Amino acid sequence: MKPVLPLLLVLLLAGCSLAPKYHTPAITLPEHYKEAPGWVAAEPSDAVARGEWWTLFDDPMLNALQSRVVITNQNIAGYRAAYQAARALVITQRASLFPVINLTGNRSRSTPFVGRSSSGGSFVSGAGGALSASSNFMFGIGASWEPDLWGRLRNTVSQAEAEEVASVGDLVNATLSAQGELATNYIQLRGIDAQRRLLDQIVNDYQRALTIANNKYEVGVVARSDVFQAQTSLSDAIALRQDLDRQRAVLEHAIAVLVGENPSTFVLAPSIWDPVVPDVPTTLPSTLLQRRPDIAAAERRVAAANANIGVQRAAYFPQITLTAGVRTSTSVMEQLFKASTGLWSFGISGVETLLDFGARRGQVLQAEAQFEQAVAAYRQSVLTAFQQVEDNLAAVRVLAEVTRNRTEAAESAVRAMTIINNQYRSGMVDYAQVVVAQATALNAQQTQIQAVLNQQAAVVSLIQAIGGHWLSELDIEQVKPSPWQLF
Repeated sequence: MKPVLPLLLVLLLAGCSLAPKYHTPAITLPEHYKEAPGWVAAEPSDAVARGEWWTLFDDPMLNALQSRVVITNQNIAGYRAAYQAARALVITQRASLFPVINLTGNRSRSTPFVGRSSSGGSFVSGAGGALSASSNFMFGIGASWEPDLWGRLRNTVSQAEAEEVASVGDLVNATLSAQGELATNYIQLRGIDAQRRLLDQIVNDYQRALTIANNKYEVGVVARSDVFQAQTSLSDAIALRQDLDRQRAVLEHAIAVLVGENPSTFVLAPSIWDPVVPDVPTTLPSTLLQRRPDIAAAERRVAAANANIGVQRAAYFPQITLTAGVRTSTSVMEQLFKASTGLWSFGISGVETLLDFGARRGQVLQAEAQFEQAVAAYRQSVLTAFQQVEDNLAAVRVLAEVTRNRTEAAESAVRAMTIINNQYRSGMVDYAQVVVAQATALNAQQTQIQAVLNQQAAVVSLIQAIGGHWLSELDIEQVKPSPWQLF
């Protein structure tokens, strides 16, 4: 009975933990967003699958490209591998909570040595001088177990589990970032397609204007300077059109890399620009912490740092190891598993550091400082998230008005250019006024297209800022997925 008492004592102590009780760092949340005080929780958008926010732009090609990003984007693949490594580490750490069982076996054979003495006679080494070989068989099973007396192993597991969930957040954040970058590049590319069509039309108009100026000059109605001005406007328009080809190529190459394809083989055909500016479903500040993957990852790293404090504190206490085993050996194979040839063993050992000149204290202080660092990083990520939401709320609101005014300006400029062109054909104005009207109209039309693109990009950035979807707080709790169900 006495040998059992130490084991019972060990098992009773195996429930201790030296890690501080974990609480999510406190964050003060506003009741509403400053830049959109009326932007409060509303019904979820049932027409759009959760997380598939890009379908709001109603572009089949964008949908097809987004479906490739999750699978073939190499940055996402790297984060996915990091997540798998974090999962494997959890498996490894959990295994340390259980005994390690070893199986050993051995067969050895000895043969006597026959040699010659100094007198010229022979001798046989071995017991009794018998000239015969012998075999020996050994088989054993052993087990060792480190009871988690001070919670070191369980805190190590907790730390690994928190890092695993944090790696999920990193993966989701990388995916959202790649999806947002793809959407922004695609929107800009389609905007350039629209500007190229505009420039194609402008070039045709300028060529007709040059023809008219030439005809007027040939009959002596206008000076040759009108021809030179018309040629200048045409050449400038052609140069602008060529530079748009360069910009489009750069964006096409960027999209190729995002979908994991070599830019040398990727082609994205021109398409009609559909200037859709979707309304982003509403949300509340209180749900932002649950929705943003980078915030979730930062919070889990705080939990991991908290568990590490317990791991380092456990170094102050002795490390106990229990061992047990059975071993049997014999020279006759048939006798190997008989009780008379077996030997049982049970042991308990402990290791305690008596003097380390402050090494353990330094490790605990380091772990506590790392915890405070993780808390600061978590709070900073929350502040950054609210900044991004507020920035993009303001951008969406203001750019809507900018787009409306830019559209009105473009329409007015085109009307003015038409009137002045007609007046020039009638000889009422000189060509300098035509040039000014053409430049004004072209700039206004290009600016109007860019205003819509800026508005679309702001919507993409806002969706990223709120975490890529718009579930209410209750909805999030009801459909919260397991980490491996996110992809």
